[in-house]
Amino acid sequence: MQLWAGTDSKLRDSLNIPDDYEIYVTSSATECWEIVNQSLIYGNTTYVHNGAFGKKWANYAVKNNLFLNRKGLKISEWGFGANAEPPTEFQTEPDTICLTHNETSNGTYLPDEYLTKIRKQYPKAFIALDATSSMAGILLPWQTGDVWFASVQKCFGLPSGLAVLIVSPKAIERAETVNDGAFYNSLLNIRTNFLKNQTPYTPNILGIALLNKQVSFVQNSAIIDEKIRSRAADFYQFIKTQTAFDSLIETQKVQSPTVIAIRSKEIDVLSVIGKMKAKGITLGKGYGEWKNDTFRIANFPAITDSEFGYLKEALK
Repeated sequence: MQLWAGTDSKLRDSLNIPDDYEIYVTSSATECWEIVNQSLIYGNTTYVHNGAFGKKWANYAVKNNLFLNRKGLKISEWGFGANAEPPTEFQTEPDTICLTHNETSNGTYLPDEYLTKIRKQYPKAFIALDATSSMAGILLPWQTGDVWFASVQKCFGLPSGLAVLIVSPKAIERAETVNDGAFYNSLLNIRTNFLKNQTPYTPNILGIALLNKQVSFVQNSAIIDEKIRSRAADFYQFIKTQTAFDSLIETQKVQSPTVIAIRSKEIDVLSVIGKMKAKGITLGKGYGEWKNDTFRIANFPAITDSEFGYLKEALK
């Protein structure tokens, strides 16, 4: 209980989380998908996705609802493609909007201006965001969302097996309206325990202790944000001007600062990955429909500028 109380306080300071938002931990972002689907959605619910992980979340929502059979819940999807701009208008006024803030599969993300516009355009809607590969890497516009969640194995730089779930007062009100108490990981059950600095199941003590230690010495998220965005801009420009590769995402405003997807039309991607491995560099393979012609680079805080410099020389 003391460990979590300290971790909560350090997370708030490190990530600049609003005082009235509450912080919990779960086992993974995938569990958070389920928590949102079980405890927070009703009415016209829209899942906006531009890649494999956002689509998986929407698919889980359909399966969850088949099991829960909630009357009046209508689920719709808006898949807008990797290089397209995200939609701002929907056919039906949404009660809930679920967004993938940073799509790990293809290196796209939703800029702050878009999130601000959605919040203003649909002020009554409940908004949930999967920020798995952006939280702790860039400064998040917390007030534009009611639920934010992320697994810790990306920008937090920690082993997998833990996720951070951050909820607003509006999310708590929504959970009370839905009033789901049928599952051990129902949001209200989770909240009841975390208000006592406890977890609703045997806690991942090691994971929480590592999270506590990590956020004790990293720089504030605003400082990290500036570094990550600057390095991303430099690297996108490098790929364009000094290599035979292309950025998978050509639309600059939706290029992710933290996951950079590179496309190779002429050079075999597996060959590139093999050559980089021989130089001591591990590149992320492409994912889903981009598996065979892309590789991905993690622009996470734990990776140093000198390591990026070595990568650039190797790619040239």
